[in-house]
Amino acid sequence: MKSKKPNSLQRYFLQQKALFHRNYRLFMVGQTLSLIGTWIQRMAMIWLAYQLTGSAFILGVVGFCEQVPIFLIAPFAGVFADRWNKHKALCRIEMLALIQAFILGIITLLGIVHIWHIIILSLFLGIINAFEVPVRQSFVVEMVDRDKDALSNAIALNSTVFNLSRLIGPSIAGILISAVGEGWCFMANALSYGTVLISLLMMRIVTSKTFVKESGHVLKRLKEGVDYIRGRESMRNLLFLLAIVSFCSASVKTLAPVFVKKVLGGDASTLGFLMGAAGIGAIGGALYLTKKKSTALLQRIISYTGILLGTALLCFAISKSLMLSLIFVSFAGLAQMMHTACTNTLLQLQVDDDKRGRVMSFYTVCLQGTMPFGSLIAGTLAGIFGGPWAMSVMGIICLTGILLFRNKRKRRSIPAQ
Repeated sequence: MKSKKPNSLQRYFLQQKALFHRNYRLFMVGQTLSLIGTWIQRMAMIWLAYQLTGSAFILGVVGFCEQVPIFLIAPFAGVFADRWNKHKALCRIEMLALIQAFILGIITLLGIVHIWHIIILSLFLGIINAFEVPVRQSFVVEMVDRDKDALSNAIALNSTVFNLSRLIGPSIAGILISAVGEGWCFMANALSYGTVLISLLMMRIVTSKTFVKESGHVLKRLKEGVDYIRGRESMRNLLFLLAIVSFCSASVKTLAPVFVKKVLGGDASTLGFLMGAAGIGAIGGALYLTKKKSTALLQRIISYTGILLGTALLCFAISKSLMLSLIFVSFAGLAQMMHTACTNTLLQLQVDDDKRGRVMSFYTVCLQGTMPFGSLIAGTLAGIFGGPWAMSVMGIICLTGILLFRNKRKRRSIPAQ
């Protein structure tokens, strides 16, 4: 009797090699809930900040404060990521994030929250994230037992979950803000951090034999990481392009409340729909990447998604229709996610294990460390000229930077290491 061949859906799940690893399955469960909570908090925070001040500039300041510590601290955090037991470090970091969300929720529910509370707690969260992201990114390889075939799939699956939460989280936030207020959004995020902490504690991690507690001055180890990247042209190119894309894409989240109120005439639910549309586009790209892709194809995706993002930002800036705005922001979400995930995959496949934490810390700087400057500039321009003009400028910067780079490289793909 012939065995029944798996259908297309079964074949798709059989290709998800990362899910064959127990630790990664636990991570996915906790991370999914945690990321939904994170997006709920982000939407509630920017909405509350705008409600308290009515200032587009303050939105830029809040975004700047949350992410500027990543720019300043992440390179040093990468040094510690290469020294620390990543599993234990990540558990402690998630506990600090839980405390931050709980404090924000309590002061909001008590009705004593002021804008300076939001700014200070945003700075605190930024410091936490400066350590969390490089530790988590370099920990992925341990969760899949250093299986390189499963690594790229793990990164793509994580991107899928991130963007699925980006779709679900803002929608839930819009409902919660309207129904029970921002305070319960922050408490929901605190609960979500508890779930990811439990999933981490349930993991059984065997520390790699290559793990050693490196000695030496932090600055010396940091310089080793800088020299390592400087000596690899492909890594330099990947990080440069990522910095441009991330800087410009920050304007979408920062200016979304301005477009909702002043351009589209909407409310908190409209904000949820807008951010959800970006998530839909990103999920489409992430699902495409969960199937194995060649290195050459990943390089081409990186090259073209920057152009797509700049074009989408310009179109979104001039749109006065909610339907068109949802379409354009979905393309922006798709472009930003695919660019980020492909960059992460190529870097992880190229880097040596003893430099992984430091390389991923510079990835974090280019991904999230450039965003506060993009948020601050976008918010400042919006405060002076209005949201559409600010978004147009960010789209032009993205297109100009990518096209100048492509011209300099004489339209050659980023070379593989």
